[in-house]
Amino acid sequence: MGLAVSRKDEITMLALEGKIMGGPEAGEINDTIHQLIEQNQKKLIINMEKVEWMNSSGLGILIGAITTLRNNGGDLCLVHVSERVKNLFRITKLSGAFSIYDDLDSALNAI
Repeated sequence: MGLAVSRKDEITMLALEGKIMGGPEAGEINDTIHQLIEQNQKKLIINMEKVEWMNSSGLGILIGAITTLRNNGGDLCLVHVSERVKNLFRITKLSGAFSIYDDLDSALNAI
């Protein structure tokens, strides 16, 4: 899994790549989010355009991220989520827990 961080004004964007399956990537994403919160960067957009697949562990990573951000006065939204991953959200009935946008401009305007 790859992870890249960029910023646009007060919004931080995380671009994920590959498979999100738990393991070491869970720690990397979690550590990155905690570092951003410590730097007072609490508005986060996760770009999932290059995410091939995500299992329940990967979903847990995102749930942990949104919970951590919201508990610290922030928020998170997802952009470019594949239909395959959207189906995982639907099956687990978690699609309502996340704001999911088709394009970056919509996400930037919403957060």
